[in-house]
Amino acid sequence: MTVTAAAPEPATAATNRSAVLQALSGLMMGMFVAILASTVVANALPRIISELGGSQASYTWVVTTELLAMTATVPLWGKLSDLYSKKLLIQLSLGLFVIGSLVAGFATSMDVLIISRIAQGVGAGGLTALAQVIMAAILSPRELGRYSGVFGAVFMVGTVAGPLIGGVLVDTSWLGWRWCFFLGVPLAVAAIILLQRTLNLPVVRREVKVDYLGAFLITAGVSLTLVWSSLVGKQFEWMSTATLGLLGGGLLILALAVFVESRVAEPIVPLTIFRNRTVTLATVASFLVGVAMFGGTVFLSQYFQFALGHSPTVAGLLSLPMIVGMLVSSTIAGQLISRTGRWKHFLVAGASLMTAGLALLGTIDAHTSLVLLGTYMVLLGVGVGMLMQNLVLAAQNDVPAKDLGTATSVLSFFRSLGGTIGVSALGAVLASNVGSTLSAKLGAGAALPGGGEGVPNLALLPEPVKAVVQEAYGTATGELFLISAPIAVLVVVAVVFLKPIPLKTQSGLDRLAAEAAAD
Repeated sequence: MTVTAAAPEPATAATNRSAVLQALSGLMMGMFVAILASTVVANALPRIISELGGSQASYTWVVTTELLAMTATVPLWGKLSDLYSKKLLIQLSLGLFVIGSLVAGFATSMDVLIISRIAQGVGAGGLTALAQVIMAAILSPRELGRYSGVFGAVFMVGTVAGPLIGGVLVDTSWLGWRWCFFLGVPLAVAAIILLQRTLNLPVVRREVKVDYLGAFLITAGVSLTLVWSSLVGKQFEWMSTATLGLLGGGLLILALAVFVESRVAEPIVPLTIFRNRTVTLATVASFLVGVAMFGGTVFLSQYFQFALGHSPTVAGLLSLPMIVGMLVSSTIAGQLISRTGRWKHFLVAGASLMTAGLALLGTIDAHTSLVLLGTYMVLLGVGVGMLMQNLVLAAQNDVPAKDLGTATSVLSFFRSLGGTIGVSALGAVLASNVGSTLSAKLGAGAALPGGGEGVPNLALLPEPVKAVVQEAYGTATGELFLISAPIAVLVVVAVVFLKPIPLKTQSGLDRLAAEAAAD
């Protein structure tokens, strides 16, 4: 099938700083609600499952379906952004998110809730990919550093603050868990309106053939692989028939996708993009950041509750040192990158600080003081803030403008994929270590009063048993960070080998016009 894009408009995407800031405000709102959708339900799930009569499997699928849909569709949105109107696509993704959120908020059964999470995930995948693509279109790489830091901070604030917001909503009697889904709706609608008024992007006329087979194979292969990584160690063993079917089938389909993508005219993910050293190294680093950082920090909220004995709301507040570290470092690093045009040393420093923060968090247990814990978290946050968004900046700076959407979505995809695999694998390690410790100290088969996900309710435990449970979770969480630290060392290696290419001073739209003129 051949399609033709709309006629080009005058290249006046950002005629002044005010217009740029207004458009970026809409993008930031969209990005925030997309990330918030993935994290805000964390502390609300036990209440949701209880009220809707769900099972243990339902608990897993409420999280997994949204993550699957988001991760699997990021490359598709990125490729579409190179072919069609970016403005229309991001408004479509926001609209899907709104529909999914409303259906989830009014859901009366687990089946409806799970289906609505798919719509939320597809919309969130579009927002995750398109926000950064549009930024690269209206700003030059030199200017982008200034705003990438803010976007990185928004991303991480949504990631870490989501559980806090969810806990507060659940603990507030006149709101409840349904507001975990309703909360993002007004922000998403406001973003749609703001982008309609402020975002004016030219659409280059191109004759394209949509690679439907490649899109299907990529989505199917990634989905099977992510289903396996989300469920292995929980609902079936690592070495099992289910592993062979899901992981083996997923890898086989992805191999077929690679074959198809190498032969079509307009591939969803052009394999030639990996001939670019910067893109390849940034992709590897993004994947490893996902494994190490997300795989470790996602369990901090659980550590605060089950090792230190705090409530969900307090657990969210205790994450603030990491948020502050990320917010400050990403903003300052972005400003300095825009001012100096130098970016590599920020990536090396960020990767090194992230590694140090993870290694220090590997020393925590149930008795670690909050001062030390906060210090380690600030260090980790500063490192991640300097690193994550600037990996995208480095890749965007070194690819042709026509491939900006693809390059951006590839990095976002692998970061999300790494996070999913890291959470799944380290979650299995945590469960195994906690189970072994409790069996050794309390006896095999010891039953603990608990709730969602089979975790104990500390308030119902006698004091001696409570101390054993807290010790088990504290020690096991520290071991997760010890596993994450060596992975972060590989991130340092990857960014050290990046070539420090000077930042371009033309926006993506200007570069695209120049490339077209040269052709």
